[in-house]
Amino acid sequence: MTGTTDQPTLVRQLDIPAARELADLAAVLDDLQTVLQCCERLVTDLADPSGSGDDVVREALWTTAVLSYTRCFTDSRGGREGRPGTVLTEDDVTATSLQGEVLEWHKVLRRVRRHYADPATNPREQFSVGVAQDSRGQANGIAITSTRQPALDDLTVRQTGALAYELSQLVDQRMTEHQRAVAEAAEAMSKNDLDRLPTIDLATS
Repeated sequence: MTGTTDQPTLVRQLDIPAARELADLAAVLDDLQTVLQCCERLVTDLADPSGSGDDVVREALWTTAVLSYTRCFTDSRGGREGRPGTVLTEDDVTATSLQGEVLEWHKVLRRVRRHYADPATNPREQFSVGVAQDSRGQANGIAITSTRQPALDDLTVRQTGALAYELSQLVDQRMTEHQRAVAEAAEAMSKNDLDRLPTIDLATS
């Protein structure tokens, strides 16, 4: 809650462009924070010298990180389409202070997202079925074989976390600018205008 030091007794929903844009940015920042949290957990897990990490947990964390990251670049969340600055772009990626092939890594993450979200593809292994032959060349059984996808590594996780961190700084800056615009718009509204706005339920502890 910004713009006041008093405990609010009532919060009303603002349905103006600046407020919608601010909400979009908050959603993007939440996704980037989720990426960072997943990457931090994965770095710790991958560094375990015992190698006793849970593959299911690793996949869950990595999948969540990839899906959350790529969602920041789409227009599907809350109708962000046509709102410059609320959807991250490739220009934002290249504008970070990171060195190296940053844009290429971003594109890799977009491809990885398609791989994990494909409803018809197993993201862990590729399976094949073959026929086993005996010494006379006759079929004597069926063999199911699989090829494991490359395991997740520390560098992959760290690069993704570093990119998410840089982008979160950018989004945080944009949120500050939008908060000022929303505050100015709200302060210009009369009490009657404010009273006509729908209320938002506040969670109480």
